Amino acid sequence: MTTTAPDTTSSPARTPRSAADLVASATALQPLIRENAAANEAGGRLTDAVADALHEHGFFGMWTPAPLGGAEADPISSLQIVQALAYADPSTAWVTMAAALATGTGGGYLGDEATDKMFVGDRFPVVAGQGTRPGKAVRDGDGYRLTGSWGFASGIKHAQWIHTLGIVEDTGQPLIFVLPVEQANLQDNWDVLGLKATGSIDYTIDDVYVPAAFTHEGTTETGVRGGSVFNLGIMHFAIIGHSAWALGVSRRMLDDLAEQVRAKAGRAGTLADSTAFQAAYGENEAKWHAARALVYEAWADVTKTIEAGEKLTHEQRTMVRLALYNATWTAEAIANSVYKSGGTAALRTGALQQFFRDMHAGTQHVTSGPQVIEGAGRALAGLAPNHAWVYMNLVPST
Repeated sequence: MTTTAPDTTSSPARTPRSAADLVASATALQPLIRENAAANEAGGRLTDAVADALHEHGFFGMWTPAPLGGAEADPISSLQIVQALAYADPSTAWVTMAAALATGTGGGYLGDEATDKMFVGDRFPVVAGQGTRPGKAVRDGDGYRLTGSWGFASGIKHAQWIHTLGIVEDTGQPLIFVLPVEQANLQDNWDVLGLKATGSIDYTIDDVYVPAAFTHEGTTETGVRGGSVFNLGIMHFAIIGHSAWALGVSRRMLDDLAEQVRAKAGRAGTLADSTAFQAAYGENEAKWHAARALVYEAWADVTKTIEAGEKLTHEQRTMVRLALYNATWTAEAIANSVYKSGGTAALRTGALQQFFRDMHAGTQHVTSGPQVIEGAGRALAGLAPNHAWVYMNLVPST
């Protein structure tokens, strides 16, 4: 496996893209992405054609600060971008949102020494890695020595930099460390049911020195540069991405099933004439639109808050997590229903089968685990006074 070494020989020359540009490009690129979906899966990574198109249109800079040439996409535009990409190919959307998060938050929260080295050349850097399971960091002069083993590094086959979580041994401080991908040992072990093209392999780092400027607090919600969107912090960018991903995948499955059924209308005994199918499809549409409405309502409310320069309330933090959980498991239920109605077309190699597998891979992510709905329930029922959200867990406030 090869990666492109960071280009530190030129100043930024990227064409600035607005959030609106990215929304339009996400739709315009759907035919190309759909054409490459099978090849993405077969190769265990995005094809060069798809990766190049994502670079050309600036998607890896979706959440990068404007001073570094990024779009600083607002939450609603971000939902639209990821949903459109997921509609074309779940793995492409997953890689994009994961890399855009790590790239953009690096740009927003790292020191100048780091961004001066990373954000150069005519393309955004691709940063990928794992921000949950931590490694161990030991203070060493003006930096740290990092050691650990991590999994699920989505998009790392396209990355030049790694973003990874470590706990400082003597203080317990959780930090994100960013370092060149060549300083990690990558294990090509992504043999999975779905999301095959994300290449979410494992990696290890053994006693590697990382300067302090290449680190930031894991839970920070204060940008070093950039606008109000960096008041969200890493976890909220992830929640946006995963919410939109679930909506895009399930929307595509519903649309593909409807197209399949219409194509057979007029033949005896087809689903087109089944009142049971019609009722089930109607129920799925209602569930999808309700899930989408909750996601967009929650994030519209958050957008007003951050644009006013304020921090999110506890209720807002709860609602975006609730909306994500609901969107994910509503999408899973829709995927199951579509698979059952799809018959042998869903069983055979093709989009319905792939999206079914990808949807079930997506439900295994920590952002939609049972602790999320349990925490949301406690918070909304008033059963968790003096608690706060840390990543996706509701814990006693310190």
